[in-house]
Amino acid sequence: MTERPTVPAPSERKVVLYRNGSVYSAADPLATAMVVDGDTVAWVGSEQAASSIADSSMEIIDLRGALVAPGFVDSHVHLTETGIALDALQLGGVRSARQLLDAVATSRGEGPVLGHGWDDSVWEDPALPTANELDQAAGGRHVFLSRVDAHSALVSSSLVADAGLAGLDGYNSGAQVLQAAHTAARQAARRLPESSLRGYQQRALKEAAANGYVAVAEMAAPHISGVADLRLATAWNTDTAGRAVPEVLPYWGELATSEEHAKQLLDGLGVPVRGLAGDLNIDGSLGSRTAALRDGYTDAPGERGSLYVTAAQAGAHLAACSLLGIQGGFHVIGDAGLDAALEALELAAAEVGEQRIRAAGHRFEHVELADAGAVQQLARYSVTVSAQPRFDAAWGNDGGMYQQRLGDRSRSMNAFASYYSAGVPICFGSDSPVTPLRPWSSVRACLEHHNHDQRISARAAFLGHTRAGWRAAKYHNPMAGQLVPGAPASFAVWDVEELMVQVADGRVQSWSTDPRARTPLLPALDTGTDPVCLQTVRDGQELFSSAALRS
Repeated sequence: MTERPTVPAPSERKVVLYRNGSVYSAADPLATAMVVDGDTVAWVGSEQAASSIADSSMEIIDLRGALVAPGFVDSHVHLTETGIALDALQLGGVRSARQLLDAVATSRGEGPVLGHGWDDSVWEDPALPTANELDQAAGGRHVFLSRVDAHSALVSSSLVADAGLAGLDGYNSGAQVLQAAHTAARQAARRLPESSLRGYQQRALKEAAANGYVAVAEMAAPHISGVADLRLATAWNTDTAGRAVPEVLPYWGELATSEEHAKQLLDGLGVPVRGLAGDLNIDGSLGSRTAALRDGYTDAPGERGSLYVTAAQAGAHLAACSLLGIQGGFHVIGDAGLDAALEALELAAAEVGEQRIRAAGHRFEHVELADAGAVQQLARYSVTVSAQPRFDAAWGNDGGMYQQRLGDRSRSMNAFASYYSAGVPICFGSDSPVTPLRPWSSVRACLEHHNHDQRISARAAFLGHTRAGWRAAKYHNPMAGQLVPGAPASFAVWDVEELMVQVADGRVQSWSTDPRARTPLLPALDTGTDPVCLQTVRDGQELFSSAALRS
């Protein structure tokens, strides 16, 4: 089934006037007030005009200098995985195998010990614990600890036996599992009742709402969480229990061999999806050394990662999706992985024509290693790149994981400015739980890219996190992602220290607070702290509210 427009549950219509702040609006860059009528932005304008239209029938919210801006769209998340990670052992601060084992030993309760976020690239001694050591630390409970990139995990020997990992690709008798062994271990560790899965998804959606997100693109796939999990995620869009949450934009990452097969896959899901795209893995991750590279890993020269899908298979998939007029796409990180994806575009275009390929609006997730030729090919076929800016913030520093894995090749990664210059559509997300649901930190990562040549302006980064997310999902309402009369009332209110306009000046970024710039203001992101979310509203329904908003 393909995606249908989501209609929020009926609610009592009310009119709300926001005033005495700043409104990020292309309709009036100097706006300080906004009226929301039901689920629609009815008006934006000045404080003087707001005084003239205010009346007792409205709820009036004094912004006291706060910023009202279009709500964020996270273009790549995993809801159940995020919810589990939020409640599991937090392993991002672990710096050795000993510390990791100590963390496991502190876990209380029954059932498997779940954890997320360990990153051996920042350990002084990269040696991993053994499966037997994990058994001992957990007192015999199953252990599943996902690496920060979620493409490998550490597992106990008891889970190895229960999940039948012996003989599977990616299992080599150690604690770390990759590929098919990783998938099997994850599924065995997470045999959870539907109520628990739904609870984890709700936890993730509440976290998103509290951070200003009005929509998230759920990247479901058979190897991640299965159809049942996808159906639960999609059900939030028609929830009638009064739980207002961000809209879920669902994708399903399963390979189609033909147009008829693609139809069968869609019909078999039983729920609408936006396309057969997302985490349909052409390759793996750099951190786990499973991303497919043309040349070997710098810190493991004999390894080049893995291609999970051939160019011919990927081409048949894109052709099938194009014939149906739906989005197809892949998870692709390494340069050899991208070579296969680009060859797939050529094969599909030869079969169904370039125009059908462009019209389908295909999307590739991550695309971290793209040279100039690859960027031009992506632009030629109008492929959207769904990127994660905080990957560079986390691993692009000198001596960081990217440099460890790739050496000098790491300087060319996450080429945001090159994408924009070539006309490649680009949108941004977190890949949560790989990086947190913190949109302003993600915007800042675009401004502070470790490769100065790939930095982009605050405005470009903000649009990539908002309006571009709706466009990348081929959303039915073209006005989504902006605050102008007639647009959906989907926005967030932010407590900010200072508002500025960032203006690009060649390769230098300068800041201006001059209102004559006629450009909507955005928060200054060089203050050391992120703006604080005071309220999140989707289609006129309040998803989150801080006590400070109406105090």
